[in-house]
Amino acid sequence: MAKKKEGSGLMSSAGLMRYYDAEETAVLINPKTVFSVAIVIGLAVLALNAYYGIWP
Repeated sequence: MAKKKEGSGLMSSAGLMRYYDAEETAVLINPKTVFSVAIVIGLAVLALNAYYGIWP
């Protein structure tokens, strides 16, 4: 007779529990916010380059 693996269901659900626990603790940032901050930083770098005479 074949022996059933005990705990195979428990092992697969443990991975899902870890995944959902990590998802709850993650910091969620809107992609539009990331894009806006990148544009502002880029413009600040260009402005500082022009102010200090490094502009090509």
